[in-house]
Amino acid sequence: MSKNIHELRDPIHVFAYFDSDERSVINSRPFQRLRYIHQLALTYLVYPGATHRRFEHSIGVMELADRVFSVVTNPFNVHQKVAGIIPQRDDLRSYWRKVLRMAALCHDLGHLPFSHAAEKELLPKGWNHERLTVELLRSPEMRYIFSNMTPPIKVEDVVKLSVGEKELSKFEKVTYTPWGT
Repeated sequence: MSKNIHELRDPIHVFAYFDSDERSVINSRPFQRLRYIHQLALTYLVYPGATHRRFEHSIGVMELADRVFSVVTNPFNVHQKVAGIIPQRDDLRSYWRKVLRMAALCHDLGHLPFSHAAEKELLPKGWNHERLTVELLRSPEMRYIFSNMTPPIKVEDVVKLSVGEKELSKFEKVTYTPWGT
């Protein structure tokens, strides 16, 4: 019997937990390339301890996003002014938790080596790492992974949360519906 919950030891967050669906994203080609991209670009050349990579950073962001989601959606913490935007149905809340975790995990997919320092030189005119993130999220590999999750995740929901509506609107028309309603 295979286990569904996996853990990864992280020097900053102690342990990060993820399920088998999320593990398939972590094992994907777009995500695995983040193992070789420094979070702080070339800073490690000056500060030898600055070796954090976008791979572990993204897993940590997923872990923190989930912790924040748990706090802000807890009925004891929800202010009545925002209660109307939090899904009341458990299945919707569970879906959006999963989308948030995937968006947090994938938010840096489009980063290149040398981080922001080389974007203008390495990407086509008008492109940035957010646009590359969107393209990678919409790739056949990622679409396949998201569609095989339980429940299936809509790629466009992950895209909108990963890069944000404002950034997405810079290179395409955006129509946003909160909570997929």
